[in-house]
Amino acid sequence: MSNLEFEPEGWNNEITKLDQSNWKSYMEKNETLQGLVKNCDSNYNLYIKFENGLIGKIPRDEIEAIKTGEDGLPKSNLCVGKVHKFVQFKIKDKLDDNELILSRKQVQIEAMNWVKNNLQIGQKVDGIVKNIEPYGAFVEIGGGIVGLIHIEDLSIARIQTPYERVKIGQKLEVVVKSINREQGKVILSYKETLGTWEENASKFKTGTTVIGKVRETEKNKNGIFIELAPNLVGMAEYKDGLTYGENINVYIKKIDYDRKKVKLLIV
Repeated sequence: MSNLEFEPEGWNNEITKLDQSNWKSYMEKNETLQGLVKNCDSNYNLYIKFENGLIGKIPRDEIEAIKTGEDGLPKSNLCVGKVHKFVQFKIKDKLDDNELILSRKQVQIEAMNWVKNNLQIGQKVDGIVKNIEPYGAFVEIGGGIVGLIHIEDLSIARIQTPYERVKIGQKLEVVVKSINREQGKVILSYKETLGTWEENASKFKTGTTVIGKVRETEKNKNGIFIELAPNLVGMAEYKDGLTYGENINVYIKKIDYDRKKVKLLIV
């Protein structure tokens, strides 16, 4: 993990082994644990099963600290959406021999305080893609806290949809681009982690033919931008009939390290 304080829910796919012998120690130490939600009842409480018949209950008012309505409760679809998903939690209480009361909300509060007070611009953190919209990807960076990667920060090459770079559930390393400390909102970037121009260019040689992907054509037909790697784009002379996203063979005429440009020939 790049981030040692918090990690995204389900990052390690591990379930904390909770039983009658250790639950109290975890509660007293206020440790953050992880489990897999088994079901959601009609009141939108979540349940997690542990060892020796021990069951954990996350009451609806302990599921979410951020996405809540005026009543302080998360929407029902958010609760139902946690079924069969990993969640992080703390142990609040034990009602009887078999049931623990858990709080995911408390983990989020601590993670939000970390974002507001400790997270730094330029810091690399690990994340999991949770949702994708036309304008970007939402990535959880720890404790249920989600940041946004705008589409222009997913790739050096211009792409039409975030799905060309990421998919839901994908694990990736991201860079913190900006932080609204007051609101706890985080803007992230992915393209910085895909290698520098020089690192990507070093994988190619002048005089060779490789496969590239058509990314953009100049409106005045001066040339066509062709992606050789996620963070490396070259230009070839304009040619009719090519479509966005098409894979084509290109000959590398020149790699100019001083100007950071690659000249290509469509073959």
